[in-house]
Amino acid sequence: MDSALRLRPLSDTDEDEARAAQAEVADRFEFLLDVRDGEQWPSYVARMRQCRPGDDVPSGWVPSTFLVAVVAGQLVGRASIRHVLNDELLTYHGHIGYAVRPAFRRRGYATAILRQSLDVARQVGVPRALLTCDEDNIGSATVIERCGGVLEDIVDGPDGAPPKRRYWIDLAEDSTASSPQDLPGAPR
Repeated sequence: MDSALRLRPLSDTDEDEARAAQAEVADRFEFLLDVRDGEQWPSYVARMRQCRPGDDVPSGWVPSTFLVAVVAGQLVGRASIRHVLNDELLTYHGHIGYAVRPAFRRRGYATAILRQSLDVARQVGVPRALLTCDEDNIGSATVIERCGGVLEDIVDGPDGAPPKRRYWIDLAEDSTASSPQDLPGAPR
């Protein structure tokens, strides 16, 4: 795992790299969440930050923290940490979604992103985190298991999507977590 990786809030200066990341993975999933046609980048960044306290979240969304993973000034990945689960998240998507840009895979970044995301989840009060991945995504399953994930079951994917592996990670046992004001992007 690379200790130089850090999660931080998306910023106004991330536009070029973030949009490039979106284009790199657009055929498989969203790197950027809920991008709206014609929306200016600063507005998008502000909207993602508003999701943290749950202000003006899109329909079907829950309060969440969107962070980018940076190593040596390069955007290598991202994480979305959902503070609570609705029915769809409970069944298919879980508390944490993370991604690593293709050029940066197989360097331990996914594990680093997930470990730091689990700290954020713990700090916002999630006692037990649900993580999911496609049944055939061995890389993601390995990362989740490496971070303490215990497989609960495999469920059919939504709307004909591949089956999902569902894992739980107990967060309550770590009493060394930082206080909420130490979260990336927390108001100071």
